[in-house]
Amino acid sequence: MTSAWNETDDGLVRILGADGVIAPTAAAERYLPVIDALDDATLETFYRDMAVGRAFDRQATRLQRQGQLALWPPSHGQEAAQVGSARAARPQDHIFPSYREHVVCTIRGVDPVDIIKLMRGVSHGGWAPTDPKNGPTRIYTLVLGSQTLHATGFAMGLAFDGKSGTGDAEADEAVMVYYGDGSSSQGDVHEAMVFANSYRTPEVFFLQNNQWAISVPVSTQSPVPLADRARGYGMESIRIDGNDVLASYAVTRLALDDARSGDGPRAIEDVTYRMGAHTTSDDPTKYRTSDEEESWARRDPIERMRVYLRSRGAADAFFADVDAEAAAFAEDVRVRTLALEGPSPESMFAHVYSDPHPLMTEQAAWLADYEASFEGAGE
Repeated sequence: MTSAWNETDDGLVRILGADGVIAPTAAAERYLPVIDALDDATLETFYRDMAVGRAFDRQATRLQRQGQLALWPPSHGQEAAQVGSARAARPQDHIFPSYREHVVCTIRGVDPVDIIKLMRGVSHGGWAPTDPKNGPTRIYTLVLGSQTLHATGFAMGLAFDGKSGTGDAEADEAVMVYYGDGSSSQGDVHEAMVFANSYRTPEVFFLQNNQWAISVPVSTQSPVPLADRARGYGMESIRIDGNDVLASYAVTRLALDDARSGDGPRAIEDVTYRMGAHTTSDDPTKYRTSDEEESWARRDPIERMRVYLRSRGAADAFFADVDAEAAAFAEDVRVRTLALEGPSPESMFAHVYSDPHPLMTEQAAWLADYEASFEGAGE
């Protein structure tokens, strides 16, 4: 069994119900002004992001099944949590993803094919975090939980350098780190929270509780809501309906504002569900039921937002345009993936050190000489 959750749980921040009707819980009252200030164009952007992100995810899954990728971690079902939180960040905020934040990364400017490169095995990282067009967004972390320590160390640096808490909302910076329910049981996460709260870092811990740490249900990991773990370290922690993009946006927006202003770290647990496999090497039919999957399918984040936008007057032409954009986006990813070539042997030495290093120069020369020794061998 997964963790307890229901549509009337007032401990959860929910603004948009599963039926697409605005039905805020008691815990959502603080966040309603944030949503009231949004215009139709912004709300439609949320929907577009989710739809395009899902199309990309499906295309990448197909590419893996066809042997074009070594592995793919699907994000189907988690679009609202990712879109809302990513859109809540300011351009100067620093994002530390785990390995399933595909929509977050593309919103921040990362080329989706750079994500593909990592999963295809032709890149060690995929993209340069220092490239202005990428966010700033750090590369994926496949070592569970380690990114929370990286994020906390970076956030400590922001605080030490006076880049947060100055009162200038346009300049102050914050950090947001993503991790999953399985990672929340890792020691790295708890160490990060100790330092974050001790040094009052400008940081938001964004936990995507998708109910399953591979085949282990969250109820096995914790008898209480995972949000309580962050509270144990003294930081404010909010539990949200992760399939509600409005709740994700509003809660993350205020949490980042609080952290950026010098009020210390915040934690968000978004209660969502991984509709697909943990990765394409996993078979979820071995450990969960179809009834469970169907119950969560009825809470689909994209469908509920579609219903809501229609109630606000969104026309068929808008949804047709989004569908066409999503299909074109996915097809572009497919075409460019198939055109990818393997890395050159020299590339393995290029990014070991930030500056030229004699050991790398020596090893690169040895490899070149070794390969040259085979020239003409087959003639």
